[in-house]
Amino acid sequence: MSNTIEIKVPDIGDFTDIPVIEVLVAEGDQVKAEDGLITLESDKATMEVPSPAAGTIRELKVKLDDTVSEGDIVAVLEISVEGESAEAAEETAGRGDARDEKEPEKPNEAVSTDDSSEPGESEAVRAGLAGDPQDSPASPATTDQAPVTASTDPSKVPYASPAIRKFARELGVDLNRVTGSGSKGRIQREDVAAFVKSAMSGAATSGAASVGGLSLDFPVLPAFDFSRYGEIEKQPLSRIQKISAGHLHRNWVGIPHVTQHDDADITDMEAFRLANAEEAMAEGFKLTPLVFLIKAMVASLKKFPRVNASLDNDGETLVLKKYFNIGIAVDTPDGLVVPVLRDCERKGIMELGAELAEVSARARDKKLTPQDIQGGCISISSLGGIGGTAFTPIINAPEVAILGVSRSRMQPVWDGQEFKPRLMLPLSLSYDHRVIDGADGARFLRFLCSRLEDLRRLTL
Repeated sequence: MSNTIEIKVPDIGDFTDIPVIEVLVAEGDQVKAEDGLITLESDKATMEVPSPAAGTIRELKVKLDDTVSEGDIVAVLEISVEGESAEAAEETAGRGDARDEKEPEKPNEAVSTDDSSEPGESEAVRAGLAGDPQDSPASPATTDQAPVTASTDPSKVPYASPAIRKFARELGVDLNRVTGSGSKGRIQREDVAAFVKSAMSGAATSGAASVGGLSLDFPVLPAFDFSRYGEIEKQPLSRIQKISAGHLHRNWVGIPHVTQHDDADITDMEAFRLANAEEAMAEGFKLTPLVFLIKAMVASLKKFPRVNASLDNDGETLVLKKYFNIGIAVDTPDGLVVPVLRDCERKGIMELGAELAEVSARARDKKLTPQDIQGGCISISSLGGIGGTAFTPIINAPEVAILGVSRSRMQPVWDGQEFKPRLMLPLSLSYDHRVIDGADGARFLRFLCSRLEDLRRLTL
């Protein structure tokens, strides 16, 4: 029995216009069920679109560098499967389950696990990367023109596609100030680029790039010919690094950061970790200090709910979250990614340790799905495996705080009678001063330290 089915892009989360970075098959190729057909790369994740059944590729509908969204046709497959109907294969093709993709969880909006025993094993100074549905292009069902609500004047809504809106957000451009050159005044990518160029050259006198309503009409950095001074080599940034640059710039300029530093005495915690390390290794993962930080973070978010929040788009409303999803920054060869561990309040130390090891491995193998990097409440960024005593991590908007972890060190601590050697962990909390004031930021970090210093308090 031979049947032909259309293979479509599955559920890829709240993302549209995802670039095709690899085409893995050609017309006429024989494929097996679950063989990859194309590879897509969103802001922070790479995923393959698999074949739902074995058969022959009769027609490819996409090519390298095309952009696709959920439901777009990838290929036409001629299947020849005994005992499986075309309807069953068709249902699988459009079901929306991408390879390695988890069951979607609560929608909303990324310390690694190398061999070091220090808290965190990845460079994560730049943990303000991962996108969030609140900060992502519109969902696949969204039309090219922005939705108009009762409180929105249709004549003032910029006419642009979700991809162009995202491009403008990354550059901090207010689309209301951009004149579209497309059909019916539609704003093109070139229009946004031209506006930025004009603003940077000083030609835009009445409108400049902005973040949160603040003008960002920066002076132009002069061009340098570095080769005049010696031999040079130019290396292109990875796609993730280029996308990250826009997010980092926006978050740093648009959010008033304050960073609070404190030290946690983790002597007893480290002893407990080492006592259970062998059991964890027997189960196939390394028990790192990060899992204890995650549990302490959950307890702290429960105590200080304003930290587990986001500012609404109106800038005047605080959205308090009742769930506890923690982003963990993972260093990969292509740049930093921030996968999210969900429902951390329901999981024990061992379960979190196994999940952290698994998601970190998938991050390095570029197997994260869009769902893996969404829905975070707060991020943990660690340089513990490298060194340092403190740093200022950049907030991963729309979150309002991020925890930086440096290398623990043994030092003498006065107990009231004598100095004793204690293992001290430096922590740095960056927070959005529009939401969290200095006193609460200091209280939050001290509370978190107290939970690490006495693990019994995590049960309270």
